[in-house]
Order: sequence, then C-alpha cells, then structure tokens
Amino acid sequence: MKKVKVKKDKSKYVYYVIAVGVLLLFLIILISSLLDIGEKLRNISVYLEYGFYGLVVLLFYFIILQPIIIILKSPSLSIATSLDQNNPKAVAIYKKVAKNIVKSNELPEEEKILLTQYKNKEELLYNLQYVFEKTVKGQLNRIIIHDAKTVMISTAICQSARFDMITVFAVNVKMVKELVVQCGFRPSMKNLSKLTINVFGTALIAEGLENLKLEDIMPKSSLDFLNNMPYLGVVLESVIQGAANALMTLRIGCVCRRYLFSDGSVITKEDIRKQAYKETLKLLPMVVADTISFFPKRIVKFFTNRRKVKEEEEFDGAGE
Repeated sequence: MKKVKVKKDKSKYVYYVIAVGVLLLFLIILISSLLDIGEKLRNISVYLEYGFYGLVVLLFYFIILQPIIIILKSPSLSIATSLDQNNPKAVAIYKKVAKNIVKSNELPEEEKILLTQYKNKEELLYNLQYVFEKTVKGQLNRIIIHDAKTVMISTAICQSARFDMITVFAVNVKMVKELVVQCGFRPSMKNLSKLTINVFGTALIAEGLENLKLEDIMPKSSLDFLNNMPYLGVVLESVIQGAANALMTLRIGCVCRRYLFSDGSVITKEDIRKQAYKETLKLLPMVVADTISFFPKRIVKFFTNRRKVKEEEEFDGAGE
C-alpha cells in the first residue's frame, strides 16, 4: 500500500509573512510617534522623558503584547481536528476548550454542569455545541458591540489621526482576545494572520478618516443647511468619522466570530465575507444610536470650543 501524500496549504505561509510584516510596520510607526513626543518632553525634563518611555513600555505590554500572547496560547480547533473525533488529541482539545469556557464565562449553573460532567466525548461535543448556541454567541455579540462603541466614542472625540490609528489597533486586538477567551479557543493561525492584516488595515483607514470632511460626502444643499446651524457640522463630521471606524470594528469582530465557528466546519471564504457584512450592517444602527445617546453635553461643548479656536485661527491668518 502506498502512502497518500496530503498536500499542504502553502498559501498560509504568505499570510504569516504579511502578518509579521504588518506588526513590525505598526511597531515602527508607534515608535516613531512616541520618539516625537519624547523629544518634546526632553525640553522640559530628561526624567520626564524617561518616565514617559517607562509608562509606554508598561502600556504596550498590557494593551498590545499581553492580549497577543493570550490569543496565541489558546488552543486551536482546526477542521481536521473537528472531523477526526476519534483522535486523542482532538478529545484533549475539546476538554481544554470546555475547561476554558467554564473558567472565563459567567455561565448558568446547569451549563457549567454540562461542560464538567459528561460520560463520553460525543456527549462533550454535543454539550459544547449547545452552550455555544445558547449562551456564548450572545456574549460574543455584546463584546463586539461594546468595543465598537469604544472605538466610535474615542475616535469621534480625539482629533489626532495618529492617536486614532493606535486606538483602533489596540481596541481591535483587545476585542479579538476577548472573543477568543469567551470561546475558549482561537482561530487557526492562517485566519489569525488574516485578522492581523485586517486590524492593521482598519487602523490605517482610521488615520485617514481624520481628514474626512462633510464636503466630500454630502450634497451642497445639505451643507448650506448645516452652515446655518452653529457647530452642528463639526459635531456631525466627528460622529461620521467615529461611525465609520465603528463599522470597520464591527466587521472585524463579525469576521473573527465567523472564523471561530467555521474552523470546525467546512465553509467558504465567500460565505464568511457575506455573513460578516450582513451582521455588521445589522449591528451598526444599534451601536450608533447607543453612542449618540451616551454622548454627554460636555462633549458637545468640546466640539463647540474647538470650532471657536479654529475660527479664531482662520481670522488671525486672514488678518496677517
């Protein structure tokens, strides 16, 4: 009997290389921005500069590096593992996933019993699927919506393009980590690499959206109406920027969730993309409505003061 050689998916290595390159590029951009700030602090005090760098190292570890480590250390459910249920390695992974879910989730007592007291591997697999459908999927949606709202608020308020990029990157990494922790396992390395590329692309788009103006997306008649409403245009401009960033964060969250639940079944890339867009458009109105109602009066006051400063600068420039 001749051994059948299984063809390896070489395309995954391309995604690995691109993902590593993306992380290195983000690191270079981050270091460049931080060095600029450090140079300005040096003019005040050298100790202030060193303290700033020390704080940055701590924040980088807890906000970026630690979530990545948690994601990589989580078990992965591949298609081969899920189909070959008689494989002892597959059974061990199922047990580890069940243990992770019980430890990281606030499950009802009856669901904890399902994941800790089972007779065989078939019952464990059935119980896992039941808990995913009953509880975990809803928890994943709440995480995605919460982080999308965080992105929308932070990028709408902050008027720094580079800060927007860093914020969107950090929040999306945190969101993927939280989704992985809730599920008890991570997507395959190939899908993780794709997510990394998507997260960085979203962060770059967030940086570019800072220059978005209402003139670029609205007809002249609407602009004339907004010009007659003091400061409304500035607020609307910032809300649109935040909503666009929230939309992309929602999409990444939905894609990540699809990866998590598709790594155990045969599903095409096109199906993932279509379903992710549908779910994103379904969740976006909820995020925007909640965020706008959350905005306190002091934020509107912030935009009003910002507009006044901008008008004064333009007036001074015209006078010169």
